[in-house]
Amino acid sequence: MATNKSHLLEDYLDLSADDLDKRIIIAKETMGRRLLILGHHYQQDDVIKFADFRGDSLKLSQEAAKSDREFIVFCGVHFMAETADIITGEHQKVILPDITAGCSMADMANLYKVENAWKDITHIVGEHNILPVTYINSSADLKAFCGRKGGSVCTSSSAERIIRWALGEHGKIFFFPDEHLGRNSAVKMGIPEEEIIVWRRDEPMGGPMGGPMGGNDKEKIKKARIILWDGFCSVHMLFLPKHVEYFRERYPGINVIVHPECRREVVELSDLCGSTEYIINRIKESPAGTAWAIGTEINLVNRLRKEQPDKTIFFLSPTVCLCSTMYRIDPQHLCWALENLVEGTVVNQIIVPEEEKRWARVALERMLAL
Repeated sequence: MATNKSHLLEDYLDLSADDLDKRIIIAKETMGRRLLILGHHYQQDDVIKFADFRGDSLKLSQEAAKSDREFIVFCGVHFMAETADIITGEHQKVILPDITAGCSMADMANLYKVENAWKDITHIVGEHNILPVTYINSSADLKAFCGRKGGSVCTSSSAERIIRWALGEHGKIFFFPDEHLGRNSAVKMGIPEEEIIVWRRDEPMGGPMGGPMGGNDKEKIKKARIILWDGFCSVHMLFLPKHVEYFRERYPGINVIVHPECRREVVELSDLCGSTEYIINRIKESPAGTAWAIGTEINLVNRLRKEQPDKTIFFLSPTVCLCSTMYRIDPQHLCWALENLVEGTVVNQIIVPEEEKRWARVALERMLAL
């Protein structure tokens, strides 16, 4: 395919919603079976309505890998498109409509910092006594790091299973980038809080929490079974215990369901906690007339409210917080990417280097094997 852009993004910014819809439909029909559009659950309605599949990041990548489509347009964020490129075939090209659509949590753990932390930790406990586990919400090079070191990737639904395996293999794990998924999974497994520590990524040398080792001393690191990177999701950190208490008082009998990226105090007060797919399925399967307060991204909550009108559904927080980086994938960027494809130009292709892809695939395959 040609590499020169035949359409400029600036030409799409002032188009009306109707014009964008019509042009996206035409471009999609023109590309036919060469094209697959993937829409993450947190994506805005004006975009996800064009998706051939909806899902979480791994499910969407798997759908792409199962297909024979040449062009995979991923309406999600950067690490998701990377995962798709890792597991799809050589003939497939993965496109992210807006190259700046990242993930703040994933950005909190970069390879340089993780490798330095790993050196400090393994100097104390020995590399043969610990395994790295990365949440799928991480960059491809961190997945590859885990592959090289014998570790694994996990999803929010498989975190407990992967942690149990890693502890059984080596007795300790280094979990990144999300502190809260790691802690919630470990506590649910019955691991005592005193065996869980946090590695503070920006702790300065000689800092108030004890020096360069992520704010920990050697004895804490030796005693810990779970070492958690202090990353977080800005959306899920929005939910607070007082929000759960408010809905309990205002709506007696309401069901509170939250994502495991929420802080521990919120999870403890909730009725149910699980992945995005788990939340969707529980709401869909619940009896008519039930009431729910949901602690996850607002676009998904609003979509569930529309699609499940026989239930009463609330967003758990009074403050609306959407995934701002996901929101960068808008109809303008989608239309621009598709019309460029029609003209023979691939824009914003996500390409993971081959060596990195190989080791990242190893870590993903370990997870799937378990």
